[in-house]
Amino acid sequence: MQSDPVLVLPWWLVVGVLVGLAIGVVIAAVFVIGSRLFPDDERTDGGVNATSRKGTEIRHYLRAIGEEFVEDYDLNGQPVAFYLPRRDVAITFDARAYFRIEASDTYAVLVEHEMPSIHLGRRLPFETPELTTRADDGETTAAFALLGLETDATESEIRSAYRQKVKRVHPDQGGDPETFRRVRDAYTTAHAHAADREGEATAPATS
Repeated sequence: MQSDPVLVLPWWLVVGVLVGLAIGVVIAAVFVIGSRLFPDDERTDGGVNATSRKGTEIRHYLRAIGEEFVEDYDLNGQPVAFYLPRRDVAITFDARAYFRIEASDTYAVLVEHEMPSIHLGRRLPFETPELTTRADDGETTAAFALLGLETDATESEIRSAYRQKVKRVHPDQGGDPETFRRVRDAYTTAHAHAADREGEATAPATS
């Protein structure tokens, strides 16, 4: 009985396959490490965390103008991010929800993730007080201080400082979860402040 011939691969082919596998493992490791060092809080693509950050900015704005609001409100079966009960105004990030609410008696406001929160006042159906930059706001000053920045830092500088800080405090890197939370909150506050300042600088003058 004749045995089957043994398949012998050229040495260069075996080496090539092994090198390719090694490169694949290295690339995968880089992506895993990157996702841990720079978590999704940095996302600005309109995803869940971008929505969370914009919600924080709007919350600060509504408090600054002294407006009562309810978050994650169920409006006749339609969930909205913010509802102003005294004004019957619904604020949403969802275009489909916006058009549904617009067909009712409730005034609907659609907010894009890239819109500075200070511009929300222009879309509300009532007069809102003019807000100046929040450089002297204690919470804002503390947020910039935690990131090691001055309150006139740019959005780019804020992102860079956040990334450097998060490398040291992220729980996956042995950091303290509470410190990591405070750094994230500081980033949200500082980013909102810088976006508002930039919005004020580029806003057209009114007569």
